[in-house]
Amino acid sequence: MKRFLSSYLILPLGATALLFALPLAAWELDPEHSRVSATVMQIGPDGPVPRQHEVRRLSGSANASGTLELPLRLNQSDVVERLGPLPPWLSGLTERPMATLTTQFPPERLERLEVGDSLVETLSMKVQSGSTVREESLPVRFTKRSNNEIQVTNAERVALDGKALMANPTLRSVMLMLGYEQIGDEVPVSLNAVLMKR
Repeated sequence: MKRFLSSYLILPLGATALLFALPLAAWELDPEHSRVSATVMQIGPDGPVPRQHEVRRLSGSANASGTLELPLRLNQSDVVERLGPLPPWLSGLTERPMATLTTQFPPERLERLEVGDSLVETLSMKVQSGSTVREESLPVRFTKRSNNEIQVTNAERVALDGKALMANPTLRSVMLMLGYEQIGDEVPVSLNAVLMKR
């Protein structure tokens, strides 16, 4: 099933952001192994060319009720590495959250999983970007790899709306700096994260 999410869900590509609030009490994301990958189809004179991007170092932990807030920043993406030194008007944005995801999941469901078993849950996420707040849902697969480690991936195909991404002034500025004057209608994204028991 195709899914289209709002442009502010991901950092420079979006994706955001998408996507990756994983609220589990007594669990936290392992930043070294938690990321979102996106494929941008660059449209040029020679035809479409796929380009890979990532939002890395996803981090966050849940409170006792299983609620997680996950801020997403530009410096978590590979865009800063590709652009090099940013102009003064943009450099201040790298540390500031461009979007914050808030979601909730009953942590006891994870505790009951046996090692090797998986659980698919549709998470309801509130996404705040500036004064704009939207609610989205995302089917997520939790796979217990050990008593202290759970792999988290999206349970079905997820795609951002390329036109919506380019319509966002901030994201469009970043995309143009990366050389994207036109992109495909879809930007497929995939979540690959690891939850560790605290």
